Amino acid sequence: MSRTATFAACCALALSTTTFAEEVTLEHNGLTLNANLQLVEGQPLSGRVAMITHGTLAHNGMEIIATLQELLADEEIPSLAINLSLGLDNRHGMYDCAVPHDHKHTDAVDEINHWHQWLKDQGAAEVITIGHSRGGNQVAWYNQDHSGQSLAQVLIAPATWSEAGAAENYQNRYQQPLQPLLEQAQSLSPDKAMKNTGFIYCQDSTVSAGSFVNYYTPDQRLNTPTLLQQTSLPTLVLIGSEDNTVANLPEAMAEVSTAAVQSVTIDGADHYFRDLYADEMIEHIVEFMDQL
Repeated sequence: MSRTATFAACCALALSTTTFAEEVTLEHNGLTLNANLQLVEGQPLSGRVAMITHGTLAHNGMEIIATLQELLADEEIPSLAINLSLGLDNRHGMYDCAVPHDHKHTDAVDEINHWHQWLKDQGAAEVITIGHSRGGNQVAWYNQDHSGQSLAQVLIAPATWSEAGAAENYQNRYQQPLQPLLEQAQSLSPDKAMKNTGFIYCQDSTVSAGSFVNYYTPDQRLNTPTLLQQTSLPTLVLIGSEDNTVANLPEAMAEVSTAAVQSVTIDGADHYFRDLYADEMIEHIVEFMDQL
């Protein structure tokens, strides 16, 4: 396992005496994983730490993730923002649709667990897992499969899913039905490449059959509110009133009546909670943490 400080981290240290950011890496299943560790006053990890997972094909340097880390640091809460590998070694930045896809939605559950254990090994006593969009679903999935590991979870505009909705979205995006392609993928060996295939947000991509099957096979766990139906883990769900990406989240969360789950709608915020909406988002997160 290696830890490397980036040039950007050095600049951050020079500009601020209260926070210190560095890139950390570890090895997992033959790949190098990386994450941005934001410490407070240069102190070693201890006490309570937030671990943040980004959304679909995204990365830990995108605006909402970077802002979260900065605002948490202002509240003296250290954080680790991970980059999911998506099957690539030492991945940075947005996933390039020209690169063949050989990753799975469920890979994130294992990688989140690996980073969670890393935080514990570094001395973190309590970990609060935070996820945005698809990352919110993956965090909730992780916490369902690894009960008792996280102190709590914060799900920011987490993904919803329905079989009919997935089929409709695929048809609208790629002008072809999903089911025949899914059946084709299910008939192939998992490592077989499917070329010129619409996949997630990527037009005419190359994707392994195993990846296609994993992302598109009907599974109620892809619907975050379903994962929350029986949870006892303290959970905060943040909803943007102008979110057109997960537009049905308010209705979906209305079906969740578990005492451990609380939902907050931020009026005017879209899927990415930019500018002043980020400040409001962090206020709710800190208030939630104070209740734990």
